[in-house]
Amino acid sequence: MCGIQILIQRAETESLDAACASIWSNLTQTNSRRGPDAHDEICTTLLNGEAQINLKFGAHVLHLRGSHAQKQPIVDNETGDIFCWNGEIFDGLDVDCSDNDGALLFDLILKTKADNPVEFIIRAFSKIEGPYAFVYFDRQQRKLWFARDYLGRRSLLVNRSSPNTLLISSVADNSATSSGGEEGGELSSPINSNGGWLELPAQRIYCMDLELETSAESFGSFVEYQWSYSGENEDSGRLTLPFGQVTLEPSDANTDESGSLDPTCYQLGDLAQFQHVGEWQPYVDGLEQALSESIRARVMSIPDQGAGIPRVGILFSGGVDCITVAALLARILPSSEPVELFNVAFENPRQAKNTKQNIYDVPDRKTGRSGWLELCTKIDAQRDWRLVEVDVPYSLVLEYQAHIRQLLEPSATVMDMSIGMALWFASRGEGSLVTRSGESIERQEYWGMARVLLLGMGADEQLGGYSRHRSAWDRGGAQDLGQEIRLDVQRIATRNLGRDDRIVSDNSKEARYPFLAANVVRYLSAVPLHRKMDMRYQRGIGEKLLLRLLAHQLGLTQASMLAKRAIQFGARTAKMESSRAKGQDSL
Repeated sequence: MCGIQILIQRAETESLDAACASIWSNLTQTNSRRGPDAHDEICTTLLNGEAQINLKFGAHVLHLRGSHAQKQPIVDNETGDIFCWNGEIFDGLDVDCSDNDGALLFDLILKTKADNPVEFIIRAFSKIEGPYAFVYFDRQQRKLWFARDYLGRRSLLVNRSSPNTLLISSVADNSATSSGGEEGGELSSPINSNGGWLELPAQRIYCMDLELETSAESFGSFVEYQWSYSGENEDSGRLTLPFGQVTLEPSDANTDESGSLDPTCYQLGDLAQFQHVGEWQPYVDGLEQALSESIRARVMSIPDQGAGIPRVGILFSGGVDCITVAALLARILPSSEPVELFNVAFENPRQAKNTKQNIYDVPDRKTGRSGWLELCTKIDAQRDWRLVEVDVPYSLVLEYQAHIRQLLEPSATVMDMSIGMALWFASRGEGSLVTRSGESIERQEYWGMARVLLLGMGADEQLGGYSRHRSAWDRGGAQDLGQEIRLDVQRIATRNLGRDDRIVSDNSKEARYPFLAANVVRYLSAVPLHRKMDMRYQRGIGEKLLLRLLAHQLGLTQASMLAKRAIQFGARTAKMESSRAKGQDSL
């Protein structure tokens, strides 16, 4: 993983002006938290008639691939091309455990460029799968390419800080304000002239022709190449998404809109009472295979840090998403490898006034401990499942609130802060290690060590986990529900994964999303709607029913019945000061 920062400026001299130098220094400080293992900077200048364009590239590396940390930016001595890579390749390019994927990708780009100097970036990136953000400078053609992956799993921000200056960075600095608005909002051309940070929209690759940057009016203009589903936009179909649209059609010819389930028994006390396992079994097995492949690709290349040091952690509420990932992970990693489970709880002063219970005895803490016990007793009793309980007093919230607010940029709502707070403290991993001593529970101070964290994002969108999905069913049955699911999957790339990347990476950790691997999205998009969810069953069963059946099959009988609960409510970060604050309100 990497924190990357680029500055492009039309100027009369090669030195940065005072304002740009200050911004660059701030970006270096914020990006260095993302990548503490290696850092380098490269400056270059282009002369274009009377115009001069200064380019400065910086990168900060968190070593997660290969035998050693690959210093960035990477430069090709022959062509002078420069590459900044913040990503992981999990498919499409053979990467040995001793190799660095960024270096191999750079080689692929250069080889592709030799054969096709016009579309080489398009062709190279159409071959790989994984989360990424990158910037590539083609010196010979004076073009700057940059993008996020088609699901937006890595952050990349842009800022037109002045008419003659363009900034690109993994995270914002605190000297320029946000442009506001929803992540993934449309860029104007030239880019964002109001001096604020904007999340670069995903599902497209951008190219800025520096040969044309001869005036302030044209500076920051670019062309874009969009990803599309197979068969759509054939004129720009060179970037084809590796998965199809969510199917709205049932697979069985004799299945009507109501599905094939017995309409008389939708209230279940346990999934063991589910009477249609045979009809669902092929889809359960298919999900298990796809999700296992995704997890394996995301953990097996992590360098070994030594005996007893965990390579992998999970943000762990005990809910069905994260605990299913944990159970499948147990089949992939040797039982001798410990796994960290980070469970976060907050002191909520508004709610603490009305309770005599332990202030950290929040809903996610209860399900977290219950899930931990299921893993210890039913899944892998030999493994060291390290439950790390992160208790956050309100005083710490106040201490780090401004820092987290900066990381959120350009996301800027009350809900962003509630979620960001929970993710930041959980991924920091400073808490108490829970151990069992007979029937009692003991806790001791602990600092998380895993640099890779698995998160369950993407399960709700694809499997009907949100309350709006049940509302769509109530409103218009399978037709409205199917349209809502399709829309949710289509807009995954425009939502909050960039925000979450900025939050987690600030702790020198990398977030990886097994449910958002291309092979999992491809599989679930092809599964008929009524084999992923059935809203005729009660809450806690009907939504994400396919995943619940997999969890139950793995032995997670309690967790498979837990209802969806948003992290800000489960960890109690929502409505800390006022019950009147709404999630969509601006900070």
